[in-house]
Amino acid sequence: MSSQSPGFGTHAPVAPETGRTEFRAGFRRGFRDGLPFLLVVCPFAMLFGVVATEAGLNVLETLSFSVVVIAGAAQFTAITLLADQTPTLVVLMSALAVNLRLAMYSASITPHLGPLPLWKRSLTAYFLVDQTYAAAALDYEKHPNQSLASKFGFFVGVAMPICPPWYLFTLLGAWAGNAIPEGLGLDFVLPLAFIAMLGPALRTGAHRVAALAGGAGALVFAFLPWNLGLIAGAVLGMIAGAEAERRSAKGAAQ
Repeated sequence: MSSQSPGFGTHAPVAPETGRTEFRAGFRRGFRDGLPFLLVVCPFAMLFGVVATEAGLNVLETLSFSVVVIAGAAQFTAITLLADQTPTLVVLMSALAVNLRLAMYSASITPHLGPLPLWKRSLTAYFLVDQTYAAAALDYEKHPNQSLASKFGFFVGVAMPICPPWYLFTLLGAWAGNAIPEGLGLDFVLPLAFIAMLGPALRTGAHRVAALAGGAGALVFAFLPWNLGLIAGAVLGMIAGAEAERRSAKGAAQ
């Protein structure tokens, strides 16, 4: 029995050896496509290790943060708030707001990887970050008729040059952070990191509208305690970006 999802190819049962062969082929292709992300992942992971130790985390806590959360923007957001002694609930809410896009990523790739067994879907969910999603979505669009084993292999393959290096360079950054003298101020590092992450994200008009609205909202509500202005800005940014995207799609359809 096979299942057909329009536009996503057919996922029919295959012999174990065939499935392994297709997984390996997809893995090699994914690993190759994931290699360029090392240029971004390694320095940002190391930077996170430095700023996390500057914020008061020890090496083990910093590494655990990257292994458990594995979401750069949310990690930098949380560290910023923790450094300001923000209540835990506000930190969690802020990180959740930053990571809401992952729910959309998940919905987007479910038609491709949804038939996988639970443990494989769980692994996919753990490795779902901006880079793995972007590479996988592009590959699945280019090769819509590839097998489920090949799609899963690609996703795991593209995650390998991203996630393990994220852990390793977080650890290196944490060690480096511990070696930095107390008197050397690194207050500029976090804002610089956010600016560097924001630039490549401004790909479309909707992205730019969301960034402007979010930044303006954060400034307007900067008077709120515990950095709640960040959450308010994030909500305003998401609303503005969604509305801009809706209007853009409506205009294109006319």
